[in-house]
Amino acid sequence: MNKGVISSSPHPIPQEVMMSQSMGHGGSGVRMRGLYVLLCVVLALPGCRAFLPNFWSRVLTLSLDSYTHQFITEQGVLNVTLETLSMANTHQHRHTQEQAGLGRGFWHAVGEVVRSNAAMDFLSSTRSDPVYHFDSERVEEAMAMLRQFWAQTLLSAQAKEYQGARHSLGQLLHSLQDFYSHSNWVEMGQHSIYLHLLQPGQPAFPVATEDTPTCMECHSATCRDNLLPRLTQSQQYPLLLTTGYFSTYPPKPQGKCSHGGVLDSSRHQGAKGGINKDSTSPLFSPHHYLHVEAARLATTATLTVLRDLRDSVGYTSFLRLFSVKQPPALVFVMDTTGSMFEEITAARLRAHSIIQARANTPEQPGTFLLVPFHDPGVGPVYETENPEEFMSYMENLMALGGGDEPEMCLSAVQLALTHSPPLSEIFVFTDASPKDAHLYNTVRALTLEKQCKVTFLLTEDPSHKMKGRGRKRRRETLSPDRFALYSSLSSVSGGLTVFTTNSDIHRVSAIVEDNTAADKVTLLHAESDSDSALSHSFRVDSAVKSVTLHLTGELRQCVLSSPTDRTQSLLSQQGPLAEWERFQGLYRISLLSPIEPGQWHLNTLADGHITFNAIADSSVDFLYYFAVEANGTHPGLARVEGSPIAGVPTFLVLAVTGLSPNEEVSFSHVTLLGANGESLQKVWLNSSSSSSSSGEELVGWMASVPRVPFCVRLSGRDRGGNRLERVSTEMIQPTDIKIQVLSIPRLVPGHSTTVRFDVQNHAPARNLTLTADDDRGYLSQRGPHSLSVGERGSVRGEVELQTPEGAEAGRAVTLTLTVRGLDSLDSNYVVVHLTVVPPDPDMSPPSCSTMRVEHTCPGPTQCTGARWTVSLAVTDRGCSGLDSLQLSQGQGILTLLHGPTDPTGDSLEENQPTPNHNYQSQRVREQTSPAQGENGYAELGPRLVQGNPPLNVAQWTGGMPQPLWVRYTSPCCSPQAELLVWDGAGNVRRCHLTSSQQRGMRERSGVSNRAGEMPLQSCFLLFSLLSLIWTVLL
Repeated sequence: MNKGVISSSPHPIPQEVMMSQSMGHGGSGVRMRGLYVLLCVVLALPGCRAFLPNFWSRVLTLSLDSYTHQFITEQGVLNVTLETLSMANTHQHRHTQEQAGLGRGFWHAVGEVVRSNAAMDFLSSTRSDPVYHFDSERVEEAMAMLRQFWAQTLLSAQAKEYQGARHSLGQLLHSLQDFYSHSNWVEMGQHSIYLHLLQPGQPAFPVATEDTPTCMECHSATCRDNLLPRLTQSQQYPLLLTTGYFSTYPPKPQGKCSHGGVLDSSRHQGAKGGINKDSTSPLFSPHHYLHVEAARLATTATLTVLRDLRDSVGYTSFLRLFSVKQPPALVFVMDTTGSMFEEITAARLRAHSIIQARANTPEQPGTFLLVPFHDPGVGPVYETENPEEFMSYMENLMALGGGDEPEMCLSAVQLALTHSPPLSEIFVFTDASPKDAHLYNTVRALTLEKQCKVTFLLTEDPSHKMKGRGRKRRRETLSPDRFALYSSLSSVSGGLTVFTTNSDIHRVSAIVEDNTAADKVTLLHAESDSDSALSHSFRVDSAVKSVTLHLTGELRQCVLSSPTDRTQSLLSQQGPLAEWERFQGLYRISLLSPIEPGQWHLNTLADGHITFNAIADSSVDFLYYFAVEANGTHPGLARVEGSPIAGVPTFLVLAVTGLSPNEEVSFSHVTLLGANGESLQKVWLNSSSSSSSSGEELVGWMASVPRVPFCVRLSGRDRGGNRLERVSTEMIQPTDIKIQVLSIPRLVPGHSTTVRFDVQNHAPARNLTLTADDDRGYLSQRGPHSLSVGERGSVRGEVELQTPEGAEAGRAVTLTLTVRGLDSLDSNYVVVHLTVVPPDPDMSPPSCSTMRVEHTCPGPTQCTGARWTVSLAVTDRGCSGLDSLQLSQGQGILTLLHGPTDPTGDSLEENQPTPNHNYQSQRVREQTSPAQGENGYAELGPRLVQGNPPLNVAQWTGGMPQPLWVRYTSPCCSPQAELLVWDGAGNVRRCHLTSSQQRGMRERSGVSNRAGEMPLQSCFLLFSLLSLIWTVLL
């Protein structure tokens, strides 16, 4: 798919969100496979519910024009991200907005949200539970679950645990979107979203009781007017909410609505038929004619949640949550034992060079990470977004201690992986082998799950048997393969292992600068242990700006050939094709400009192991994952967690990133490459035009996954017919073992939590070992645990985590489960991201109530010179207390007041002199010189205007639940405004102010029936009473 920038509108349901979703013209093999799968699905699937999970579901249900969870979520995130960039006013954000795309990291982050969303339809613990899908009239339970997802997302984002936040956000959006498809909200005639779902203080509709009939009989595929009148006609009856029952659990009472469709067995029970709006197909959705309206409301709700999340965590954190145009992180893992002085110095100088060269540019790394280690100490993790602070960490590193050769290197790499953003490259500086070799499988799993590269810069020759280190000289003989785990890890992740010397380490560290630049793509990655002549090729296309080659090992001969057959011996001459540098253990080759487009060749003769890596500057890249058909209750493609199963049919799903809107590139196939760069298998893709921005993904069908390790090369052609190739460097390790987590629970301080999983064996009966590891030390038992499983059988297991009493809310815990065969190297893994949540999180946002309205606005055509004023009482409904205010829209002034107005409209007492105020992002200029208020009182308190950052008001209320009084005054030519109010838990309320405001705050609501609201007079009396009590107490 073309993951480029598309136009955006700040309004709900922008036209670009409702664009056409054509699937393109697939190859014949893909088309035949799709027809076969469709036939199997229609005849065999037991059930399908919710908006369809993803793009492939539309094929399986013959509803190519349906809106899916994937589409609604992708377009929602894209539009709010572009909206946020347009609203940001820093230089960096303006520059970012001018770029051709949002970056590969952005689409990777969006993919995590989308897959978490779709997984609700695939995980055994959630796919059939009505609470996760607003089914079977479990509305109250579903709302409670929805609010838990919101609280968890907010906690994680505020703690900068962005991967956990993306996971819970996907879950939240799935359930929220399902409400509009599964309930009678659309049939009730509601044209706005139901705010009560996430905001308990908003008006609520009652839910039909179990003994209340809700539907009439329907005997056709399309069910029109099958809801009873009291569920659709607000003029005659108090409206009731209902949702459809699905399948056999829970049992459907007589007279209730079914979910409906050919895959819902409950549709045959009275009342027959159904009400779901999941698709445009009458075969699957009885209310298919309302699908577009349900999708519109689901999209509006998605946009609202994303905007509320942005306003709660701030623009910067929101953009980091989605890795918007984020350059690669700079991540160092440093051995700090006594022999590492030169290596520490080299890393320090290299970091300084990168920071200085990229200062005040979009190329500056957004995240800096340093993990020191020795023996037995590891850490702490130094993580910052400030380059000066990072350099301070580096300056404070000292090479001390040591003696015995092995060190805790893999423990440090594990910490770096759990703290690094996905797609990072981690650089390890050491001269020692790993003392913690038992962590290899865990580190390997984390590397593959996060698609990070790990590069080792080793300043000790692996053939040396004895060497002094620090002050102590080794007496034991060291194994020549003691660094084999490092080489294996770099090979699997697509990184490098460079054996160099202290004298060359600074120059060798230039690869750090080469690989951490933005928009780096891989054109070639291959390894070889052969002593014979080798030939490797890579292709340069028109989107490439520069090319650098890294070769590790010892070369006897190296000849570079251009597409026009010009040659250069890289070991004996400079130019005309490239400049080259040789260091101990590394050859660095830079192609000279102008670089000829076409196929380049590298012919070498080496001594021993050698690694080839060709990287280039280009925004065009791709992301991919493996998937299998989900033939359970929700048809679609479910992502394969961990490694794919060897020898079985599997889909390969790809997304192309970084194409500008005017680029036209078609991609025809993928080639699976072996470790030496040899072609193993060609996988044809359904064709896709880059001019489409509908979120379409390329899909390839593999009849059988290879049994040997491989990487993926994507091939296509540009508008001029020139070939384009990109390589993903991680080596996929096919396996005969599958491990799947059944549920992802929350962690509560002071409580134990159980994570259950299934292990499936696709080979003859055998014994397996399972190892669990987490980065916080919460596991009760790490293993290894012995498992015995039969031929093509499975076994269920569980691990327990004990969360300490003092665990910080929002903290992420990364749990890694690895399983391997006792009689083979066969293994697989699953990585689970858990979040610590408080026992009783505050999920209630603040409230606003209008206490007094004054205006002298003569009308919209005569507004010049006139103004209007509204006075508000702002309170927190939860237990966190008010935190901050911000005027997000409006041309007026917001002033904090000391107390409320009285019923007769007498003067408001102005605020007394205030203490110093801390602002969340930056200080606002406060107008502290006395000024006459409209009633003659001095205004000494802070005043806010649009564009000011949020004002911290926690100390104004002293953490007590009393109201905060504010007044807004605006010219009549600006008749509307919006006030954002946050509590201490991060819940946000949008308070809409208008010149025609009536008492009783008009907080945004989609409910036309305001049942349950206090009369305005009662509301006023209540606040007056609260004010009086507070005055007496003071």
